[in-house]
Amino acid sequence: MLRRRVIPCLDVANGRVVKGTNFVQLVDEGDPPTLAERYAREGADELVFLDISAAPEGRGTLLDIVERTARRAFVPLTVGGGVRSVDDMRDVLRAGADKVSLNTRAVADPELVTRCAARFGSQAVVVAIDARAVKMSDDRMPSGYEVVVKGGREPVGLDAIAWAVRCVELGAGELLVTSIDRDGTKSGFDTALLRAISSLVPVPVIASGGAAGPADFVTAIRDGGADAVLAASIFHRSEHSITAVKAVMAAAGLPVRLTDQESNA
Repeated sequence: MLRRRVIPCLDVANGRVVKGTNFVQLVDEGDPPTLAERYAREGADELVFLDISAAPEGRGTLLDIVERTARRAFVPLTVGGGVRSVDDMRDVLRAGADKVSLNTRAVADPELVTRCAARFGSQAVVVAIDARAVKMSDDRMPSGYEVVVKGGREPVGLDAIAWAVRCVELGAGELLVTSIDRDGTKSGFDTALLRAISSLVPVPVIASGGAAGPADFVTAIRDGGADAVLAASIFHRSEHSITAVKAVMAAAGLPVRLTDQESNA
C-alpha cells in the first residue's frame, strides 16, 4: 500500500511565507528556505511552494527564492505560481523543483497542461484546484462547487469536480485540491469535495484547506479518499509537529514514512 504523505505548504508573497484565512488577512510566517529546511528535518514527505502573488501581479515565479529553498530541503519540492508556458516550467524545474503546479493559467489555457506533460511527464505536472461551495443553485456547477483563480479572488464559472476530471484527461499527474471555504479556518477538510474528486480520478489527490490537528489528516484520507494531506499554519506556528501528525496517522492504521527517531521509539 502506498504511504500517505504529509506536506507542509509555503504560501509565498513578496518573498516571505504568509498565511491567512480564506486566502485573505495574510500574516508573515517566516523565511521560505528556513522553514523548508526545518520541515525536511522534521520528516516532511514533500514540500509545496506556492507563489500566491504571481498570478494576481501578472509576473513569473520568484526563481531565486525557489533555488534557495530547494538547496536547503532535500525532499521533493512542488512549485506553483506564475508558470504560464512550457519554458516557465523548465525554468522552475531547473531552479530545483521536482514538480510544477498549474492553477490560474491552466484554466485560461487548458492545453498548457498537455504541453507540459508531453515535455516533462505527467508525474511532474500538478494542477491546483481552488474550490468553493456555490451559495445559490447554478446549473453550471451541478456538483455545488466552483473553481476560483488568482489566489481565490476570481470565480471562472467552472464546476470544480468536472474541471478535476478534465485536468487528468489533459495530462495532470496529481491534483492539489484546496477548499477556499475551509482555508485557515481550522474547521477540518471538506471531505465531501475530496471524495467527489478522488472517486472519479485515477491520480493522487492532495487535500488542502482546514487542518486543525492530526485527526483531520486521518479523516481526509479515510473519508475524503486523499492520498496526501497538506497544511500550513498548524506547522508554521508549531501547534502540531509533523512527527505528531504521522504518529496519529500510523496509530489509525494508515501507512506513513516514519523518521529514524520514530522508527526506533
